[in-house]
Amino acid sequence: MKISTIANELNSLAYHGRGIIIGKSADGKKAVTAYFIMGRSVNSRNRVFVAEGDAMRTKAFDESKMTDPHLIIYYPVRVLGNKTIVTNGDQTDTIYKLMDQQMTFEQALRTREFEDDKPNFTPRISGIIRRENGDMNFAMSILKSAEGDASSCERFTFAYSNPIAGKAKFIHTYNGDGDPLPSYEGEPKTLELPDTDIDTLTDLIWSNLNADNKVSLFVRYIDIESGASETRIVNKNN
Repeated sequence: MKISTIANELNSLAYHGRGIIIGKSADGKKAVTAYFIMGRSVNSRNRVFVAEGDAMRTKAFDESKMTDPHLIIYYPVRVLGNKTIVTNGDQTDTIYKLMDQQMTFEQALRTREFEDDKPNFTPRISGIIRRENGDMNFAMSILKSAEGDASSCERFTFAYSNPIAGKAKFIHTYNGDGDPLPSYEGEPKTLELPDTDIDTLTDLIWSNLNADNKVSLFVRYIDIESGASETRIVNKNN
C-alpha cells in the first residue's frame, strides 16, 4: 500500500475539491481529523468556517456576493455523544439525526445520493469517528454517480478498527480539475500523520493546499480517553 506524506499528497493536485482526513496521532492518544474546502467559482470561494459549540458551519464571507446557498452553506461537523461526524454537505445533519434514532452510519447514508450539481455530480464524502473502550475507530464513505450517470449512485463505505498510530486516511471529491470535474476513485489514501501538535499540523495542511483554490480548513484533535478536544479553523477570507 502506498503511504504518502501530507505535503506530497496535497501538492499532487491543484484541485482536490473538498477533503477529509481522519487518523490516530503518533502517540496513540488522540483522534485527528481535518476537513478542507477549495473553490473555483466566486460563490464557492465566498465562504468561511465558523465554530458553533462543538459543531462547525460554513457561512458567506460577503453576504452580498452569495448567489446560491444551495450546496454551499451547511454544517460540515457535528458531535453526537462519543461520535464526531465530518462531511462535505448537509448529509452531516442526516447522519446526526438518523444515528440518533439508532440507525448506522451506512444506513443513514443510504437515504442520500451525490450532489445535484450537473454535470459534476459532486460526490458526497463523509467520515465518522467513534471513541469507545479506550480506543477509537472510524469510517469513511463516498456516494458518487456511476461514470457521470445521474440515474445511478455508487456507494462505498470503508471502516477502520483499531487504526494504526501515526497514520491517517484521506478522501476527497475530485481527481483534479476539469469540466466536468472528475470524481474521486478508489479507496481512501493512506497518509503519514506526523508526531506534532495541532498548530503545526494545521500549518502543514494549509500551506500545502493550492494557494489559488483553497478556501477554509478545520482541524480537530480529540483525546481518546476523555473526549476533550482542540480545534483550529483557518479561512482565506478574514
